[in-house]
Amino acid sequence: MIMPNIPALIAWGIITAFFIPVGWTPNEGLAELVGPTIHYLLPLLIANTGGRMVYDARGGVVATVATMGVIVGSDHLINQFNATLPEGAAELGTVHMFIGAMIMGPLAAWVMKQLDKLWDGKVKAGFEMLVNMFSAGIAAFGLAIAGFYLLAPVINWIMDVLGNAVEWLINNHLLPLVSLIIEPAKVFFLNNAINHGVLTPLGTQMSSVDGKSILYLLEANPGPGLGVLLAFTIFGVGVARATAPGAAIIHFFGGIHEIYFPYVLMKPALLLAVILGGATGVTTNMLFDSGLRAPAAPGSIIAIIAQTAQDSYLGVILSVVLSATVSFLVAAVIIRASRKADLAAAEAGDDALAAAVAKTEENKGKKSDALAGLAGAGAGAGVAAATLTKPVQKVIFACDAGMGSSAMGASVMRNKMKAAGLGDITVNNLAIANLDDSADIIITQNELTPRAKGRVPGAMHVSVDNFMNSPRYDEVVELVRAQRAGELDEVAPEAEAAPNAAPVAAPVATAGAAAGAGAVAATAAEPAAEPVAAAEAPATEAAVTEAQTGEGQVLTPDRVIANGKATNKEDAIREAGEMLVAAGAVTPDYIDAMFDREATVSTYMGNYIAIPHGTNEAKASVLDSALAFIRYENPIDWDGNEVRFVVGIAGKDGGHLEILSAIATIFANQENVDRLIAAPDAAALYAELEGVNK
Repeated sequence: MIMPNIPALIAWGIITAFFIPVGWTPNEGLAELVGPTIHYLLPLLIANTGGRMVYDARGGVVATVATMGVIVGSDHLINQFNATLPEGAAELGTVHMFIGAMIMGPLAAWVMKQLDKLWDGKVKAGFEMLVNMFSAGIAAFGLAIAGFYLLAPVINWIMDVLGNAVEWLINNHLLPLVSLIIEPAKVFFLNNAINHGVLTPLGTQMSSVDGKSILYLLEANPGPGLGVLLAFTIFGVGVARATAPGAAIIHFFGGIHEIYFPYVLMKPALLLAVILGGATGVTTNMLFDSGLRAPAAPGSIIAIIAQTAQDSYLGVILSVVLSATVSFLVAAVIIRASRKADLAAAEAGDDALAAAVAKTEENKGKKSDALAGLAGAGAGAGVAAATLTKPVQKVIFACDAGMGSSAMGASVMRNKMKAAGLGDITVNNLAIANLDDSADIIITQNELTPRAKGRVPGAMHVSVDNFMNSPRYDEVVELVRAQRAGELDEVAPEAEAAPNAAPVAAPVATAGAAAGAGAVAATAAEPAAEPVAAAEAPATEAAVTEAQTGEGQVLTPDRVIANGKATNKEDAIREAGEMLVAAGAVTPDYIDAMFDREATVSTYMGNYIAIPHGTNEAKASVLDSALAFIRYENPIDWDGNEVRFVVGIAGKDGGHLEILSAIATIFANQENVDRLIAAPDAAALYAELEGVNK
């Protein structure tokens, strides 16, 4: 709720810096912006954001009015208390309702949503607007009164307890100890919850009185992460060392702290480095009585300097430098101590960074652009330094079930190989459990690469972020083309290939490995020049015959929906699964298997499409091949990616694979995707898609 409103907090910090009596350019009139902005505007923006997250604009309006009741209720209680104080006694200061807004905003919107459900479909025609307007107004009125009398006292008490706790830590010189909690919590993606959920409200309260707050720097200081990344740059090995310099730039100047989390997860002992670095920074700011005027978000050194209080530049800059120095020294000792083991692991092809990136995204709960770039760099480096011990003849896309996502990836790659004049290269898809030594190159999603390596350690393994449009495909095609053209070193015959053959030089270094970030820019596949042959995407003879005659079609008009009802990933998976059950293609148990598959690895494919399907173990629940195609008016958050189309899959004896190849070809072309988005109804959607049955 707070993150989208950080620009407003920054604006308030700039207003404060310039116009208060001790600011850069004092202005009595403009300084009057400071109080109302922090006391009313910022909490109401937060409340509106929380309300919209729960119930769109309607929820935002009700949430804003209800939060106004909490703000005024708090002011009323404080005024009453101050009126009872003897003359000259220190009065209580105003409480700014950030936490109140974070509680009341989504709560009020949720209440409004439940109330609307009570009379949904029961209002007579012509009275809908009247009921909608008055119901929201009355609900907002009631919730504002409840906030005034019930929530305001609770929030005042919470702020008083938290404020006293922070004051006690500062007065007893114990504030550096909070790094024991904050630094590990950051690595496990509790950083925003701690920083903007607790420290920002308390820091804003402190800054409104003192003009600055040390609390803004407890989490935002980039020094600890910078020290770890510099240590990897000098003492690390393999992909971690190659990507650390780029990650350090993104972290320190871009303020994207999450990019250093995988490096710490690779070696949990590095938590000690960031804890000691963080404590050093806090101690430095305490000694110099330094702080920021407003939150530094993102936690870039640029944002930190911009928000530094006028009397705090020396302390703030020293806190960053010293925390980075301490973190670097501790991390260097830890990394050096395990260097021999790291070198051995790298030699064995163990990509610890990729596994740590996957773990970090699991902690975050969704995909991350910054981490995807980091993973892409590692994958790109793997392609650039590929170990090829024999001529490439067979490329396998592997996923958990081998039913859907891998089939679409194989189709995209097959088209790219044909376009490059390499149509004789076999490109197929399999379940990881069915992999064997016949594969020369195995392509898997990042999360599944370790499993694929365990099955076939002798193959070249390529990790991708999604199967639809990874830039790794072009790198694989170029590597195979260069091998065919004799541009690579001589390839050892299969029978004579040494178990630990030296890496073959790549034709060019990948841009992803060099840049360290942004390596997963989408690359659209070329349209297929001709229909995919059955030998390339295996299907039963019966399935092919049925598709040609129009009987037993896998995609039928009744399984194409233009306006899906789901609003989140879980409901979308269930909606697609229920369509497959209704079609008689699967048993109800298959829906559970679809959720099991999603828990293992995301079925997001790129270009706004996801293809949820069951696990390999669930094939007994599949009665027939079928697809369910659903379009959503509002994008669904699919692990941090926008999804407009969900294709539920049930595959019996490979009968769905050619259709998936056709769908992959459609979605690899952005113009086709745009037409599907613009299609007015389900009939128009099916008209765009019905060719897949042929």
